[in-house]
Amino acid sequence: MTDLASPAAAAAAPHPAAPVSKAMVRRIIFSSSVGNALEWFDFSVYGYFASLIAKQFFPMHDEWLSTLLAIATFGISFLMRPFGAVILGIYGDRKGRKAALTLSIALMMVGTLTMAVMPPYAAIGITAPVLILVARLVQGFAVGGEFGSATAFMVEHSPTRRGYFASWQFASQGLAAILAAAFGSLLTAWMSPEHLSSWGWRIPFLFGVLIGPIGYYIRSHLDETPEFLALRRERDHDESGGKPSGSPRGKTSDPAASFSSQWVNLLLAIGIVAQSTVGVYVLQLYMPLYAVKQLHMPAAVSFGAVVLNGGLQLVLSPVMGAWSDRIGRIRIMLGTSLLMGVLIYPMFALLQSHPTVGWLLLLQGTAGILKAAYSGPMPALMSEIFPTHVRSTGLSIGYSIGVTVFGGFAPTIVETFIHLTGDKLAPSYYVLAAALLSGLSLAIVAWRRRRVGRSISFAH
Repeated sequence: MTDLASPAAAAAAPHPAAPVSKAMVRRIIFSSSVGNALEWFDFSVYGYFASLIAKQFFPMHDEWLSTLLAIATFGISFLMRPFGAVILGIYGDRKGRKAALTLSIALMMVGTLTMAVMPPYAAIGITAPVLILVARLVQGFAVGGEFGSATAFMVEHSPTRRGYFASWQFASQGLAAILAAAFGSLLTAWMSPEHLSSWGWRIPFLFGVLIGPIGYYIRSHLDETPEFLALRRERDHDESGGKPSGSPRGKTSDPAASFSSQWVNLLLAIGIVAQSTVGVYVLQLYMPLYAVKQLHMPAAVSFGAVVLNGGLQLVLSPVMGAWSDRIGRIRIMLGTSLLMGVLIYPMFALLQSHPTVGWLLLLQGTAGILKAAYSGPMPALMSEIFPTHVRSTGLSIGYSIGVTVFGGFAPTIVETFIHLTGDKLAPSYYVLAAALLSGLSLAIVAWRRRRVGRSISFAH
């Protein structure tokens, strides 16, 4: 059964589409998820090498303040996400998912390339950190519209397998985490600290620059989604003076205007995103820094634990997405929120009491399973909250605001809390709060869906 959160979404249910060939499935999945993978690879590498980037571009007498400035620059880029979400989201709803996807990945390549080639502070002075900040802002703007356009592109190609198709958004994050952690572990183990600090940290960014053109080429040669093409024909008919069946004249011609009725769905989407994004930014991105600085564990070990987390996400996200096509999204996701809320504090308490490789792997393994179970079905559920004519905008804004509020500054908040209070369990508090918020949001979506179902039954 399709998960619907509102009568508008029910009215916008897709028309049957022709079966998609296996070759086309692979192209759709790769082209849609490569941008998301490049985004998370870039951000993960930046987070893993934050201390080295701090020395190159934010030299301060206080090492903690220098690192905090580097992390804060990472966080500030998230302030551009909502702007990118609005502009690229509306662009995707007006011009097409394909057009928005090609533009977003082109902008992402600019941000990644800047990180790879920027001279250090010692060479060009204050210009270096300013340009790094600009690069992060461009990156944030680009990825603001990436999730919405890519998810809409996936689900609109296969209405009956939305969960499976869209789950590759987060499977690609797992792959990006593995690649980023592998780079971090290998470079840390094989390079001298001097070489790693001076130029070795740039290697992963150069690798990211090489991936971008491949994704751009494939995206530029894909066909638009059947649902959007049908919507475009409806708009053309509407603007030429006709009146689409079952739709008020002009309803689909202006995504920005029609989105104004979606604020409740937007708030629910933001709440749903909380657990997923905190799971990435705290339990993946921040954990290597946490393990090294707070638990005094070797860097290679901390990267290895992230590989385990990312590997589970890569393998299990499509499984959970496909499962949600059979039994429903909310059932899986709500159960995962409850498990995360119950387990996260005890796992961090045990890790603090026993800072060993075994306990770190247990925490990361459990987090990876729960992350996959929650995030695999999530993009499909979010896409079903919004009707087709504002889907890209709704997905982009909901996801970007959720990631900005709950994820962008998560490492900064957690690190500052630990520094001020000395409480090393701070990450667990942050994850617990996100799980509670997401669980509440899912419960409301489930209640609204049942209410819509009853209304339809009474109408018949």
